[in-house]
Amino acid sequence: MSAHRPRKRFGQHFLRDAGVIGRIVAAIDPRPGQRLVEIGPGEGVLTGPVLARAGRLDVVELDRDLATTLARRLGEPQGLVIHQADALDFDFSGLASEGPMRVIGNLPYNISTPLLFHLFDQAEAIEDMVFMLQKEVVDRLVAEPGSRQYGRLSVMASYHCEMAWLFDVPPEAFEPPPKVDSAIIRMRPRVLSASERALRPDLDRVVKAAFGQKRKTLRNSLKNLLDVERIEATGVDPAARPETLSLDRFLALARALGGG
Repeated sequence: MSAHRPRKRFGQHFLRDAGVIGRIVAAIDPRPGQRLVEIGPGEGVLTGPVLARAGRLDVVELDRDLATTLARRLGEPQGLVIHQADALDFDFSGLASEGPMRVIGNLPYNISTPLLFHLFDQAEAIEDMVFMLQKEVVDRLVAEPGSRQYGRLSVMASYHCEMAWLFDVPPEAFEPPPKVDSAIIRMRPRVLSASERALRPDLDRVVKAAFGQKRKTLRNSLKNLLDVERIEATGVDPAARPETLSLDRFLALARALGGG
C-alpha cells in the first residue's frame, strides 16, 4: 500500500526510524491483558508491534483515510479496534470499563496541550500515558518553579501526574521532519482523594488567572478571585509572581477560593 501523504492541517509527522520505534515500544512494554489505547496511530508503525505484544489495541484516529486503511496496512490483525474520531472530544473513560487503561501515542503537536488537559479530566480511568511530544511541551510539563518554562501546564500536570522524561527524538526520525525536537515522556496519574478531586475546579481557576497575566504579581492577576488579605492568609506573598509558586502554594490559594 502506498504511503499516506502527511496532512499539515492534522499536524502529521510520521515516525520512520526503526531504532526509535523499538525504544518507544520497549518503554511502553505492552503485555497481554492490558487495556491499551493509541492516539493518532497514523500508518501504524507503533500500532503493529504494540498490538503484537498486547493482543488487543484501541486506536483513535481523526484522519478518515488513515482510519479506513489502517487495518489493511497491518494485515487485518485480530484485536485491533479503530475509532475514527477527534481525540479532543473522545470519551476515553468509556474504554475503561474493565479497569484502568494505558494511553500511548505520537500526539499531534498542534493540539497536544488541549489534548493533555482533556486527558487530565479523565485521569481516574488511566493507569499511565507514554507520549511523544514536542520537546518544548515536555520541557513545560516537567518544569520546576522559577524556571522559564514553568506555567499553567506545569502546575496542572504535576497536580494530576508523576512524570518521567524518557528520551529525546531528533527531527530526522520523521517524515516530513518537523522543525522542532521531540521527546518521550511517561505520565502516571496520581490517586487523588475525594477532597483533592473536588479542589480541581478552584485550582484550575486560580492557575489560569495567575498565568493569564504572567508578568503581573498575584495581587493583580488574582484580584478578581482573591483579595490581598485572603492571599496573605494562605502564607503566599501577594507581591510574588506566579512562576515562583510551587504546586502546594497554588493548592493553598485554591482552598482559599473555595472557602476551605
